[in-house]
Amino acid sequence: MFNFQRFIVILCIALITACGGKSAVKKGADTPAAKQTGTQTSSGKGGYYLDDGPGNNPPADIDSIPNAELKTETPLVRANKPYSALGEKYVPMTSYAPYFKRGVASWYGKRYHGQKTSSGEVYDMYAMTGAHTTLPIPSYVKVTNPANKRSVIVRINDRGPFKHDRLIDLSYAAAYKLRLTGQGSGLVEVEWIDTSPEALRKLNTTQVASSEDIVVVAPVSYTEMPAKTSAPAQKNNADVANQSYYIQVGAFKNELNSELLQKKILGLDLAGDAAVTNVYNDGIYRVKLGPFDTRKQADISANKVRKQLNMPAIVTNQ
Repeated sequence: MFNFQRFIVILCIALITACGGKSAVKKGADTPAAKQTGTQTSSGKGGYYLDDGPGNNPPADIDSIPNAELKTETPLVRANKPYSALGEKYVPMTSYAPYFKRGVASWYGKRYHGQKTSSGEVYDMYAMTGAHTTLPIPSYVKVTNPANKRSVIVRINDRGPFKHDRLIDLSYAAAYKLRLTGQGSGLVEVEWIDTSPEALRKLNTTQVASSEDIVVVAPVSYTEMPAKTSAPAQKNNADVANQSYYIQVGAFKNELNSELLQKKILGLDLAGDAAVTNVYNDGIYRVKLGPFDTRKQADISANKVRKQLNMPAIVTNQ
């Protein structure tokens, strides 16, 4: 005989099980999966990956948000230990060294706003922060969008991104100032800023008004030395005996800017076997590459500098 009451009980149990069988677990900001954000969906409708995107009440003028303020900080032991993520092992750096890389930046916004970062701090999508796999936590980097020359200074306080084609994750504010939020990600240049007490003392001597004006990883201005008058035509195609050639890349009133440009050139191996020197004369620090035995060698290196640094490189014989 059919037991109608028993059937109803079994049916209710089945429905409850079906409804509770899957749980929507939100990944925390410290997990690798949580950092795979900052890209739009492929639908072409402007939606953001994993429902990420700008907040509902953003600041009136995000461009006015100041860069991260440079200061000397002690790396956090717990956040700088070797670790693994998505099958890859990472060993964070423990001391400053010249670092300059070009790669893809993504960003993360409201989805992780208010959650904890690897540093233990709360993520603020409108603060100038970033995530990197191996740079110390905390540390400071200058990020430049080579397409429009916009730059920001951010404080690294989180780990990620863990995709092989990504170099850095940026806060929404930093990505907005670089004009990357529209496409979700974009090519950037990342350079680590030395914030040791000695480096910051040198910066203070320049009496820079604000961090927006700090150009510690790329000069905001430089004195370009006029090119020498070309030699007579009959000498252009032959190198004079015992003649040496040099490349002047930049001239600065600020010694720190010249030193950092020198480190950048060495890090990118733009000088080849030639030396990279910082020459002081008449109140100006001049960064030079050389000597080169032939004008052709000097011209080749000068072209590399122009292409990779987007700076004039003048070949001279002194």
